[in-house]
Amino acid sequence: MSAAIVGSDVPIGPHHKRTFTGFRDLKKEIAKWNPKALDLWEKFAVPENDDKESFQSSFVRHVTSTLARSVYNIDNFSAYQATAHTVRDRLIKRWNDTQQAHAEVGPKRVYYLSLEFLLGRSLDNALLNLGLKESYGEGVEDLGFRMEDVLDQEVDAALGNGGLGRLAACYMDSLATLDYPAWGYGLRYTYGIFQQRLNDGFQVEFPDYWLNFDNPWELPRLDVVIDIYFGGSVSKYTDNNGRVRAIWEGGEPIQAVAYDVPIPGYGTKNCINIRLWSSKPKRKFDLKHFNEGQYEKAVQAQMEAENITAVLYPNDNHMVGKELRLKQQYFWVAASLADIVRRFKKSEKPISDFPKQVAIQLNDTHPTLAIVELQRILVDVEGLEWDDAWDIVTDTFAFTNHTILPEAMEKWPVPVLTYLLPRHMQIIFDINLFFLQSVEKKYPDDRDLLARLSIIEESSPQFVRMAHLAIVGSHRVNGVAELHSNLIKTTIFKDFVKFFGQEKFQNKTNGITPRRWLHQANPKLSDLITEKLGNKDWLKDLFKLKQLEKYVDDPDFKKRWVAVKGSNKARLADYIKKQTGISVNSNALFDIQVKRIHEYKRQFMNILSVIHRYNLLKKMTPKQRKETVPRVVIFGGKAAPGYYIAKLVIKLINSVADVVNKDLSIEDTLKVVFIPDYNVSVAEIIVPASDISQHISTAGTEASGTSNMKFVLNGGLILGTVDGANIEIHEEIGDENIFMFGNLADKVEDLRHAHRYRNKQMDPALKAVLDDIESGHFGDPRIFVPLINTLTIGKDYYLLSDDFGSYLRAQDMVDEAYKDKDEWAKKSILCTARMGKFSSDRAIKEYAESIWNVEPIPVEEVREHKLHEFS
Repeated sequence: MSAAIVGSDVPIGPHHKRTFTGFRDLKKEIAKWNPKALDLWEKFAVPENDDKESFQSSFVRHVTSTLARSVYNIDNFSAYQATAHTVRDRLIKRWNDTQQAHAEVGPKRVYYLSLEFLLGRSLDNALLNLGLKESYGEGVEDLGFRMEDVLDQEVDAALGNGGLGRLAACYMDSLATLDYPAWGYGLRYTYGIFQQRLNDGFQVEFPDYWLNFDNPWELPRLDVVIDIYFGGSVSKYTDNNGRVRAIWEGGEPIQAVAYDVPIPGYGTKNCINIRLWSSKPKRKFDLKHFNEGQYEKAVQAQMEAENITAVLYPNDNHMVGKELRLKQQYFWVAASLADIVRRFKKSEKPISDFPKQVAIQLNDTHPTLAIVELQRILVDVEGLEWDDAWDIVTDTFAFTNHTILPEAMEKWPVPVLTYLLPRHMQIIFDINLFFLQSVEKKYPDDRDLLARLSIIEESSPQFVRMAHLAIVGSHRVNGVAELHSNLIKTTIFKDFVKFFGQEKFQNKTNGITPRRWLHQANPKLSDLITEKLGNKDWLKDLFKLKQLEKYVDDPDFKKRWVAVKGSNKARLADYIKKQTGISVNSNALFDIQVKRIHEYKRQFMNILSVIHRYNLLKKMTPKQRKETVPRVVIFGGKAAPGYYIAKLVIKLINSVADVVNKDLSIEDTLKVVFIPDYNVSVAEIIVPASDISQHISTAGTEASGTSNMKFVLNGGLILGTVDGANIEIHEEIGDENIFMFGNLADKVEDLRHAHRYRNKQMDPALKAVLDDIESGHFGDPRIFVPLINTLTIGKDYYLLSDDFGSYLRAQDMVDEAYKDKDEWAKKSILCTARMGKFSSDRAIKEYAESIWNVEPIPVEEVREHKLHEFS
């Protein structure tokens, strides 16, 4: 059964409707049926200028027409809406020009499938990328508003959770900036993950109503509707060529409705697209049930359909949640594949050319069902032979792995998949059969290897291993940092490397966009860098920051650098006071750990070290405390709703903060803060203010990390383990500008073995801290028993005890280094200057050259050439 799509035609007049493949064809057609229309088209297609007066004219028009308000009835939020719609007008013009240019050239396109796109706020980013912030800022001020207040009205788009989604957002920015023809595909979550609040120190989840108000950054495509099916049955028939074919007849369809989010590049006319799918029922309302008084049944189909895109990552610690998450993933990839295939078919190229025109990147295992869906389309709908179809599939897909933790490897029960997607389960079994036959042919006497490589895990019930399916169905597999990529080849995927060879497995170290994470988040530092380097070229070539090294001994430059850091710290201190009521000293060392709360990220170890520091301060004389470096320890991040241990870590942090912050005897030498509801816009305040940021995962557990890159790019130093991208950052910035500690990845399994079987003794300093918690010093100790049990009964899987001593020594080194403010300023400058490698632009170029085989398409060059050709 093929997905149905509505709205593939392009109307150009009231009596003329057909599909066009390019801008030139459209103009010729208009000239043919109505020559006068062409003149009008040209006249009114000219966009408004980008000067201040044009902005103000557009602003007032949107206030009075779009918002239906008067000049006497407009507040900061209305000013934001009017400004956003004015900027969107410019984005749409660029978006249309980009799509027309790509249609003219017909290049190979990249499709980036990610279940998360953590975009943050869009207005400031769009203004900066379009080069309009200065003129529009003046225009807003003349109209009686402050641009800072206007920007602050925007709500973060709740389309992601953590590093996976933020990486996808950075990559979309780089794809646009580097002129690559690309689209992202994701889901339009109604409520996002959740809004985090604190109740007596515990995390409490509330719906994130981010779509309650007008969202000017999405373009509803209500004419692009795709029917998605679940359940049903599979029947077989023999075609005219004697081939046995399958027909999948699904149940009641659910509609995927498209919403487009334009993504502008920096310093280019290129504006690419993220298409998000929203789930809607085919039949919204059952009038028969309503008339019978069965009101709930009347809207049941609507509720069940809309649940699919209601919440990011529905809690899956129960069967209903698992089924909903699986529905979510198939709904998304099926709609995306239908859209991609439709767009390819407009080129009128043979289906065998599909991999020459389409590159699909799987961002982790969530979109792996796309492999099965494309095989189904090619075999069942297009009628290709199995092997020909499979060659197309494997040449099209590439897979990015984001974890090395076995428990994080996605698996689906075969009975659930069979029930929801019967035809897909058949295809998965066939993929596995043919794959294992090829393995057995190469290694005929190794049955254990067959079991380890099998896509199907033979258990009760059976499970589908999605990472295995992604590897088998892709032509390239990459990790996201050198250590991670090497580890997956020598541990979890070593058998696949043995079978496929080394070439299939690559490394693509993650990167971040400097446009968002320095230029936008830290405008004062961005201005200082631009002034010193003489231009803004560094925003598109981050290696140019290397030129800052020659100013590290310039007293005036260092003074100005430190002043910018101080201003950012004062801004964060104000935010902390506003959000939590806690007053912090902005002259103290700001020690920050903000990221998803998880045991392997070891926020637990951080707060235990804070207790250790607090106890030392309590024992000091007033003179000793006066000589101590004052420190503000800042935490932020969300725990998954069903992750009980992570939620206890948040509770412990807040319980410790409650005791420490009220203790006047330590004379403001230590403060502890948990910032609730951490998100992108909050990160933009936190990151520029760091003196030290902590990235302290157990070695071998963090695939890469990108927050480490953001902090260092903004002149913050790292306290970290030898894990993920910390290693490569260390290599770039040098030994003297980073504080590393802890056991290495190759020691981890031996240490875990010692904990399990040799009753390894706990670090005495750690034992003293745990005793303090159990004494009731930080509230009812019974609350924290399960947390402490992870270190005792749980055999300290993440090795807090093994790393605690070296962690404390590294903390002492940080204190000592911070006392020399001049040398610290030098370290800060060198950190920023040596971060060129960690631009997402570098990462995207590597993907484009060695995985996707795509070329940039500069929109302005194409447009100028085609207009000249037409004239």
